[in-house]
Amino acid sequence: MTRLLRGSFIVWVMFRYGLDQLLLTSFKKPWLNALARVLAIGRSLDAPRGQRIRLALERLGPIFVKFGQVLSTRRDLLPLDIADELARLQDQVPPFDSDVAIASIERAFNKKLGDLFVSFDRVPVASASIAQVHFAVIQDRAGKTREVAVKVLRPGMLAVMEKDLSLLRMMAGWVDGLSADGKRLKPKEVVAEFDKYLHDELDLVREASSAAQLRRNMTGLDLVLIPEMFWDLCTTEVIVMERMNGVPINQVERLRAAGVDFAKLARDGVTIFFTQVFRDGFFHADMHPGNIQVSLEPGTFGRYISLDFGIVGTLTETDKEYLAQNFTAFFRRDYKRVAELHIESGWVPAATRVDELESAIRSVCEPYFDRPLKEISLGLVLMRLFQTSRRFSVEIQPQLVLLQKTLLNIEGLGRQLDPDLDLWDTAKPFLEKWMINQVGPKKLLDQLRNEAPRYAKLLPELPRLLVDFLQNNKADANRWAQELLIEQKRTNRLLQALIYGTVGFVLGAVVTQFLGHVWAF
Repeated sequence: MTRLLRGSFIVWVMFRYGLDQLLLTSFKKPWLNALARVLAIGRSLDAPRGQRIRLALERLGPIFVKFGQVLSTRRDLLPLDIADELARLQDQVPPFDSDVAIASIERAFNKKLGDLFVSFDRVPVASASIAQVHFAVIQDRAGKTREVAVKVLRPGMLAVMEKDLSLLRMMAGWVDGLSADGKRLKPKEVVAEFDKYLHDELDLVREASSAAQLRRNMTGLDLVLIPEMFWDLCTTEVIVMERMNGVPINQVERLRAAGVDFAKLARDGVTIFFTQVFRDGFFHADMHPGNIQVSLEPGTFGRYISLDFGIVGTLTETDKEYLAQNFTAFFRRDYKRVAELHIESGWVPAATRVDELESAIRSVCEPYFDRPLKEISLGLVLMRLFQTSRRFSVEIQPQLVLLQKTLLNIEGLGRQLDPDLDLWDTAKPFLEKWMINQVGPKKLLDQLRNEAPRYAKLLPELPRLLVDFLQNNKADANRWAQELLIEQKRTNRLLQALIYGTVGFVLGAVVTQFLGHVWAF
């Protein structure tokens, strides 16, 4: 009964905001339009389609808001106007009761709140669809008091999520079956991706682990602060981390009044991102203004503060090589190389004609070169390349789509801070250094160094392994020996024939020359 009521409400919201006309454009039936008018009396379709989709998702609640946020990253599937509107979805929802949060904390650690914290602020400082955050004070192992932030998962989220995901799967099946336009959006695949993403985000230990990895990677860069995790106080439902004190990056006037260098801040943001991408292959993929602050503390003045690590991206060496070579070839206007990279990566069918793909890529990239480099959007270029690739039956890898979305965020943020930011000039050193490191003796030495422990363990065992193999495979060894002996005999006969033939040829030539002299005499 509950599922039926929830499903009915979802259908009503779809009709109320005119989503039936957006998703079922190729399934126009008079009865469907009549049903929509009856169920959603007085609906207005004057607002842009993207805005109507955003308002509908907000009306449906936190899980659908989160779904819209994830969907906004799939710019390879969505029209730009819808993707941009979905990116505006806010994750601010009313907080749940503090007594419920405290009960969750005490249940997670099987201790009273007073045994865990020196003090605990009952009023949450932030609230989102998945969790909310309280400030507190703990005493660490050294007996020192530390200010911390406590992130608590909303109670009952798993049950609510499973119900809504079940309905989303059902709706995806409808859209996929009823509409050719809906099928193009791959609704089943998108819901499956959201399912995985949401299950990952509900495990707060996973988020804490990602934060710890980023903190370790960024050590020594001195450009970004990432909170320390207190692992004694981390579970799947509650995590406790270092409290960070900073100013949200979108509070521009406050930062300017404090004397922050915006040009440096913009360059540092690009440096952080490209370091994570091309050096580490592990990047913070949710770098919107709500998750980024700037420190005004004397010792760390002007540094970034990163928060909320529920979404991170990873890249393989192949991914990094693809990106680096694509960007480099793009700025050299070497469109043939860009086309070859698409085919070499395996994302475009091997039978694709290079010249056809090159022509398509040229039509995407060439218009950008009428602009100054500082006006070129690498994220937009990457997105256009993905869209072009789709015409040639390529399935773009999710990690690259996530990277492209994050790159667009970084570019937008950087140019908001410094309109004259030259992203290519900032990114170029990372690309060049990465490319240099992929060839030459340094790369070989690094590979040998990484494999050395395996070789050191394997080499002393080789004689014994060889003897064991020969003893356990006598029949095979004898067969190989016989085959080797036969091949050796065949080789000997060939050599003998070659030698005899050569000697005969030489003797024949000598005899012929001798007889010639005799006859001449």
